Amino acid sequence: MTVAYEDVPFSELLHHPAATTRRLDTVRALRLRRRDAGDLALMRIDQMEQDASVVDFTSRLLAGLLRTGNIDALRQAVPEALPWCTFLPAEDVDALLVELVDTARGAVALDNLAPIALLLTQWQHSAEIYADPALLALVTREPDGDLGSVPTPEAAE
Repeated sequence: MTVAYEDVPFSELLHHPAATTRRLDTVRALRLRRRDAGDLALMRIDQMEQDASVVDFTSRLLAGLLRTGNIDALRQAVPEALPWCTFLPAEDVDALLVELVDTARGAVALDNLAPIALLLTQWQHSAEIYADPALLALVTREPDGDLGSVPTPEAAE
């Protein structure tokens, strides 16, 4: 079985590039540890393309399930993938699913998965607020808290 990634000092890549990159024959990616900056990842382009095709497939599958009216199946499955969503109100879980599908499709089109990670982080923070009654009361308290829905702006003439 192939290991997901292996930690390697960045200097090893600089001093022994051929030997270091040969390690990609046995791991999916190398995590290049740097002392003074964030770590980097090194992977084969075919691996990156395979990962992108899986995300593309998944986003299309989710979109198809939503489009064909199978949102109930998704509602039941999402707590398995995102356990924290159990703290969200049902209507927010529906909104999460719609936003996730739209964001995933857009992210795949841009070859940039960061928007998906950002969306999930934002929804997780919402779940954290709902999970803490004191925090929810603080955030929703008027007039400093949530003031309710914002009306849709009228169309410009």
